Amino acid sequence: QVQLVESGGGLVQAGGSLRLSCAVTGNDQSFNAVVDAVGWYRQAPGKQRELVARITAGPNLEYAEAVKGRFTVSRDNAKNIIGLQMNSLKPEDTAVYYCNVHNQILPYDYWGQGTQVTVSS
Repeated sequence: QVQLVESGGGLVQAGGSLRLSCAVTGNDQSFNAVVDAVGWYRQAPGKQRELVARITAGPNLEYAEAVKGRFTVSRDNAKNIIGLQMNSLKPEDTAVYYCNVHNQILPYDYWGQGTQVTVSS
Protein backbone atom coordinates (compact mmCIF):
# COMPACT_ATOMS: atom_id res chain seq x y z
CA GLN A 1 0.00 0.00 0.00
CA VAL A 2 1.39 3.36 -1.03
CA GLN A 3 1.84 5.86 1.80
CA LEU A 4 3.08 9.45 1.92
CA VAL A 5 4.57 10.85 5.12
CA GLU A 6 5.44 14.55 5.43
CA SER A 7 7.94 16.11 7.80
CA GLY A 8 9.67 19.43 8.34
CA GLY A 9 6.83 21.77 9.25
CA GLY A 10 6.96 24.12 12.20
CA LEU A 11 6.91 27.71 13.43
CA VAL A 12 9.16 30.29 11.79
CA GLN A 13 9.39 34.07 11.71
CA ALA A 14 8.58 36.02 8.59
CA GLY A 15 11.57 36.03 6.25
CA GLY A 16 12.75 32.66 7.47
CA SER A 17 13.04 29.31 5.70
CA LEU A 18 11.72 25.78 6.10
CA ARG A 19 12.22 22.59 4.13
CA LEU A 20 9.44 20.05 3.85
CA SER A 21 10.05 16.42 2.91
CA CYS A 22 7.63 13.74 1.80
CA ALA A 23 8.68 10.11 1.96
CA VAL A 24 6.82 7.80 -0.43
CA THR A 25 6.70 4.15 0.61
CA GLY A 26 5.03 1.03 -0.78
CA ASN A 27 5.49 2.11 -4.39
CA ASP A 28 7.02 -0.11 -7.05
CA GLN A 29 7.98 0.12 -10.69
CA SER A 30 4.42 -0.40 -11.95
CA PHE A 31 3.15 2.36 -9.66
CA ASN A 32 5.91 4.76 -10.66
CA ALA A 33 5.16 4.16 -14.33
CA VAL A 34 1.69 5.73 -14.05
CA VAL A 35 2.60 8.75 -11.92
CA ASP A 36 1.53 11.95 -13.67
CA ALA A 37 2.73 14.49 -11.15
CA VAL A 38 4.12 14.89 -7.65
CA GLY A 39 3.99 17.98 -5.52
CA TRP A 40 2.59 20.03 -2.66
CA TYR A 41 -0.74 21.61 -1.81
CA ARG A 42 -1.76 23.70 1.17
CA GLN A 43 -4.92 24.57 3.02
CA ALA A 44 -5.30 27.59 5.27
CA PRO A 45 -8.15 27.86 7.82
CA GLY A 46 -11.45 28.63 6.10
CA LYS A 47 -9.97 28.24 2.62
CA GLN A 48 -9.91 25.55 -0.03
CA ARG A 49 -6.90 23.37 -0.64
CA GLU A 50 -4.69 24.94 -3.31
CA LEU A 51 -1.72 23.94 -5.42
CA VAL A 52 1.63 25.23 -4.19
CA ALA A 53 4.09 23.52 -6.54
CA ARG A 54 4.38 20.33 -8.52
CA ILE A 55 6.55 18.41 -10.97
CA THR A 56 4.72 17.01 -13.99
CA ALA A 57 5.84 14.70 -16.77
CA GLY A 58 8.60 16.30 -18.83
CA PRO A 59 9.68 17.15 -16.23
CA ASN A 60 7.97 20.50 -15.91
CA LEU A 61 7.78 22.59 -12.76
CA GLU A 62 4.60 24.46 -11.86
CA TYR A 63 4.29 27.04 -9.08
CA ALA A 64 1.46 29.08 -7.69
CA GLU A 65 1.97 32.78 -8.42
CA ALA A 66 2.12 33.53 -4.69
CA VAL A 67 5.23 31.37 -4.17
CA LYS A 68 7.17 31.87 -7.42
CA GLY A 69 10.77 32.85 -6.73
CA ARG A 70 10.52 31.79 -3.08
CA PHE A 71 9.69 28.07 -3.12
CA THR A 72 11.44 25.22 -4.92
CA VAL A 73 9.96 21.77 -5.44
CA SER A 74 12.23 18.76 -5.96
CA ARG A 75 12.04 15.02 -6.48
CA ASP A 76 14.62 12.37 -5.61
CA ASN A 77 13.55 9.22 -7.44
CA ALA A 78 16.31 7.09 -5.93
CA LYS A 79 15.19 7.90 -2.38
CA ASN A 80 11.46 8.33 -3.14
CA ILE A 81 11.50 11.79 -1.56
CA ILE A 82 9.54 14.86 -2.65
CA GLY A 83 10.93 18.09 -1.25
CA LEU A 84 9.76 21.68 -0.88
CA GLN A 85 12.28 24.36 0.01
CA MET A 86 10.48 27.47 1.28
CA ASN A 87 12.41 30.74 1.58
CA SER A 88 11.36 34.29 2.45
CA LEU A 89 8.29 32.96 4.22
CA LYS A 90 5.35 35.27 4.81
CA PRO A 91 2.50 35.10 7.34
CA GLU A 92 0.12 34.33 4.45
CA ASP A 93 2.06 31.10 3.83
CA THR A 94 0.62 29.76 7.09
CA ALA A 95 -1.31 26.57 6.31
CA VAL A 96 -1.31 22.79 6.51
CA TYR A 97 0.89 21.51 3.69
CA TYR A 98 0.02 18.22 1.98
CA CYS A 99 2.20 16.06 -0.23
CA ASN A 100 0.46 14.65 -3.32
CA VAL A 101 1.10 11.97 -5.93
CA HIS A 102 -1.26 12.05 -8.92
CA ASN A 103 -1.69 8.94 -11.07
CA GLN A 104 -3.09 8.30 -14.54
CA ILE A 105 -5.29 5.50 -13.14
CA LEU A 106 -7.59 5.03 -10.15
CA PRO A 107 -7.15 5.94 -7.41
CA TYR A 108 -5.91 9.12 -9.01
CA ASP A 109 -4.61 10.88 -5.93
CA TYR A 110 -2.55 9.89 -2.90
CA TRP A 111 -2.18 12.32 0.00
CA GLY A 112 -0.02 12.61 3.07
CA GLN A 113 -1.45 13.43 6.49
CA GLY A 114 -0.32 17.05 6.29
CA THR A 115 2.23 19.12 8.18
CA GLN A 116 1.54 22.49 9.80
CA VAL A 117 3.56 25.52 8.74
CA THR A 118 3.08 28.68 10.81
CA VAL A 119 4.79 31.95 9.91
CA SER A 120 4.72 34.68 12.54
CA SER A 121 4.95 38.37 11.71
